[in-house]
Amino acid sequence: MRKLFALLFLYSGLAYSQTELPQYSTIIAQLASLYNAQDYQGIYELYDVNMQKALTPAENQQFFSENVNRIMGDINEWEFIGFQRGAHVYRTSFERALSNIMISLSGQNNKINGFYIAPPKPLGIPVLERNTTRMILPFREEIFVYWGGTTLEQNYHLAEISQQYAYDLLMVKDGRSYQGDPKINENYFVFGKEIIAPCDARVVLVIEGVPDNEPGTMNPAQLTGNTVVLQTDLNEYILFAHLQEGSLEVEEGEEVRQGDVIARCGNSGNTTEPHLHLSLQNTINMEEATGGKLYFDQIMVNGEIKTDYLPVKEDFIRNLN
Repeated sequence: MRKLFALLFLYSGLAYSQTELPQYSTIIAQLASLYNAQDYQGIYELYDVNMQKALTPAENQQFFSENVNRIMGDINEWEFIGFQRGAHVYRTSFERALSNIMISLSGQNNKINGFYIAPPKPLGIPVLERNTTRMILPFREEIFVYWGGTTLEQNYHLAEISQQYAYDLLMVKDGRSYQGDPKINENYFVFGKEIIAPCDARVVLVIEGVPDNEPGTMNPAQLTGNTVVLQTDLNEYILFAHLQEGSLEVEEGEEVRQGDVIARCGNSGNTTEPHLHLSLQNTINMEEATGGKLYFDQIMVNGEIKTDYLPVKEDFIRNLN
């Protein structure tokens, strides 16, 4: 569904701390300085021998000049936000776009042995820090937060700007998400459960007709699978992904009320097992979106009532009514 905006990522297992390492701080500063000076040969010299074997100086020059600088412009600033796949992740503001840069270094000589630039997000679209509209949870029953929170350790979605702070929600009993044969969707507790509108909103995007996967098999060509996007009166966009084929009960342009059934939980798209991917966006199209924090007005969290709460990984959550 998307073309990766990557130069190269040669991954090798790395041990790392939970804070930015000083050698990475030095390298990202050097890389930004060289990039802004359009000294792409200087960037090439930061690579380790395997990176240099994987591409030529001319390919490196073309990548940065045509695929990065021409589209996004110079780097204005960057911020270390955590780790992904053993690499340091930097949220990077360019002149005309926002992106993530991932870097890994060789432990022997601090040369770059892995490098990735995520697809750019255009500037100019107002970014949602969080929702203002009051929300309820999209399930009537208790659900489990498999991924959620504001750190990469809690929520791997933070590595992708469009999905940062998104949730993966499923149901768990006795420490498992299914009972019986794990290759059958119907054996997963969350599969087929009703998904309800968390607030009054308008349906602005519907994708349907995507078959549910057999658990363990993914469909990267149709990333979000069967999908619904709702728009609130405050221009907050809520994306529901991986919905069950044939279960959507809404159409584009329709107005929904809080608590209305919009679909059922499925296993369609780029997913390994039934769950709901839920995220707050600042625009309809996930490819162009910047994710925001999605808080819920008043819910039960691990047996306690929480108000204006952002669920985190391993929370058991449900609506009060």
